Amino acid sequence: MLALKFSHDAYFYLGYQEQMRDSVARIYPFWTPDIPLSSYVKGIYSFGLMETNFYDKAEKLAKEALSINPTDAWSVHTIAHIHEMKAEIKDGLEFMQHSETHWKDSDMLACHNYWHWALYLIEKGEYEAALTIYDTHILPSLKASGAMLDVVDSCSMLYRLHMEGVSVGERWQDVLSVTQKHSRDHILLFNDVHFLMASLGARDPQTTQELLTTLQDASESPGENCQHLLARDVGLPLCRALVEAENGNPDRVVELLLPIRYRIVQIGGSNAQRDVFNQLLIHAALNCTSGVHKNVARSLLMERDALKPNSPLTQRLIRKAAAVHLLQ
Repeated sequence: MLALKFSHDAYFYLGYQEQMRDSVARIYPFWTPDIPLSSYVKGIYSFGLMETNFYDKAEKLAKEALSINPTDAWSVHTIAHIHEMKAEIKDGLEFMQHSETHWKDSDMLACHNYWHWALYLIEKGEYEAALTIYDTHILPSLKASGAMLDVVDSCSMLYRLHMEGVSVGERWQDVLSVTQKHSRDHILLFNDVHFLMASLGARDPQTTQELLTTLQDASESPGENCQHLLARDVGLPLCRALVEAENGNPDRVVELLLPIRYRIVQIGGSNAQRDVFNQLLIHAALNCTSGVHKNVARSLLMERDALKPNSPLTQRLIRKAAAVHLLQ
């Protein structure tokens, strides 16, 4: 089980979605119900299926796992993802509310499951309710643990609210107090980009520059570190796009993000987690002065609406596009 979980997580952080799924598929038949912990294998497998868009099969396995062990926070997590990716906001909120007593005391995943809960509220435009979850569950968990999952959840949630025009007050300062010491780590690009959100949100140019400079140095270092190699073509442009967004240069954001949008999966994380970068690109394109880039906004919105129909967030963005005459 430990080897399986390590393999699963390694593929996750490398952005190898199919390999993550298949690493469980090839051993799943051998984990028969009489074997201890076999229900957890269902949950692990369900996540890989969900990330590769096999939503129905993923939900079936996750529910089977929960019928055996309702406290399996990973299977709860899979179902939370499915509702997020399908924009089933009402179903997602009801599921999290009804299952909360079973997962709220789980170690590393409780905070992350609350993050998913908050995403539904952001989708609905219920920003104060989302911030209540942040203040009640996510920030306290971050302060208590300093765990990377809690860090990226905090950064991602505040950044999404920022893009929606919501003032988050001094909350970025709390996050920066945890992330600042990691600015030179450069272990995972996925983490680096979230650390950058914190330094930008807290308006700390020194930490921002330290992160960018040392990441540039890492990208030029000899060796075969896959994260450092990926920084050259994906990580640094992504970081620079965040900086340009903060500096009010939406056209430059589009120039940096558009060529790498299909490669961002390589930094790892889930589809739901990386959606923050999709949203960044759309927001930037909507605010561009270039006519070509405004057409990009229209195309991106049509893509998003096709993949995630009935999304309130997408509909808000479409209305914004219509207001600036992009969809006429």
